[in-house]
Amino acid sequence: MTSPTMTDAMTGPEMIALTKAHTIYEWSAQSKVDPIPVAGALGSWFWTPEGKRYLDFNSQLMCVNIGHGDARVIKAIQEQAATLAYANPFMATEPRARLGRKLAEIAPGDIDTFFFTNGGAEANENAVKLARQFTGRHKILARYRSYHGATGGAITLTGDPRRWAAEPGIAGVVHVADPYHGVQRGWDNVALALANLEEVIQLEGPQTIAAFFLEPVTGTNGILVPPDGYLQGIRELCTKYGIMMVADEVMSGFGRTGEWFAINHWGVVPDLLTMAKGLTSAYVPLGAVGMRRAIADHFKERVFYGGLTYNSHPLACAAALATLAVYEEDDLIAKAKRTGEVMKRLLGDLEARHEIVGATRSIGLFGIVELVRDRRTKEPLAPFNGTSEPMQKLGRFFREQGLYTFVRWNTFFTNPPLTISEDELRHGFAIIDRGLREIA
Repeated sequence: MTSPTMTDAMTGPEMIALTKAHTIYEWSAQSKVDPIPVAGALGSWFWTPEGKRYLDFNSQLMCVNIGHGDARVIKAIQEQAATLAYANPFMATEPRARLGRKLAEIAPGDIDTFFFTNGGAEANENAVKLARQFTGRHKILARYRSYHGATGGAITLTGDPRRWAAEPGIAGVVHVADPYHGVQRGWDNVALALANLEEVIQLEGPQTIAAFFLEPVTGTNGILVPPDGYLQGIRELCTKYGIMMVADEVMSGFGRTGEWFAINHWGVVPDLLTMAKGLTSAYVPLGAVGMRRAIADHFKERVFYGGLTYNSHPLACAAALATLAVYEEDDLIAKAKRTGEVMKRLLGDLEARHEIVGATRSIGLFGIVELVRDRRTKEPLAPFNGTSEPMQKLGRFFREQGLYTFVRWNTFFTNPPLTISEDELRHGFAIIDRGLREIA
């Protein structure tokens, strides 16, 4: 009897049955899992073994920024695998050397040194270590409407309900309120938001606080684009109290907002910059922590206590170099800004024509729609950390119509690859338009 090989193509139902029998799915009660079987992908599309096509309106997990199946990145991975598949992180390799130099060219300000990790959560874990070892302080501030990863420390930093099951988590994390309080209450003004933050700093003792973590544009907790002055004010408070400002750009980096990094929109230089996802467009796992020169110099004669077997992996570094070249060769950062303006108009059109649309927000190709039961009261169409039959129906409709995106609580996302064409973008919004009519 011969063993099956990867060339013995499975059907979609076979994939689903075997994965459910022998693997565990993330963030799910396993009896409720209903995965889409994926056989291949190219550009803005992926498909099942039976040939059903889906428009990837979420770039998978907001990470396949350059689109699926780019031959240039695939070739770089193949060539690196044939040359040097692995070297341990105590060694120097050409991809690692070149990637560090390239990231120093595009990172904001004097961020010019990088610690390579296996993904975004691990980048944030190491940012905690760097901040604590550099400052000698212990506490970490983070916001409630945030997601920083699912590993032990990163999930403690996370403010949203995914944190609850992992509590108490690591010691010393203090959560603070955001300037945004949901579709019903809206935004604080900048002065109030900063005053509230400074009060927390004073109450916790600024001399005990190592760092403040934040997503410059909040991702899965709402695509929250901060008002002008907010990030600048946080930078000033962090400088005033000797607190390290950590920008988590895992989701918002690499062109997603129409800039290399979202924080560039406000001209702010953080002390630490964490990244992953779009760094390799998720073709190979890789994350990094970028740091300012003074922080890197601190560790010239002091040990940095951090590292794992696969850090600075040659395959991942080669994939990142090729991905960064694609951004530049295809002018994807500028394209995201231009296409983002089209998407903003399409989102505004939804808000104008559908009473259940309570709010839309976007920056570049980073967008969200919040749905409400009543536009006057702005009662969300699903409760916080919950769902409702209309939201479930909308999710089913999108899937039936071949549109893949996240439907979460009372929201759904519009985060397509930066390579998406205007025709593809309008096709996706036409499905959304029909879906909103279905549940109105």
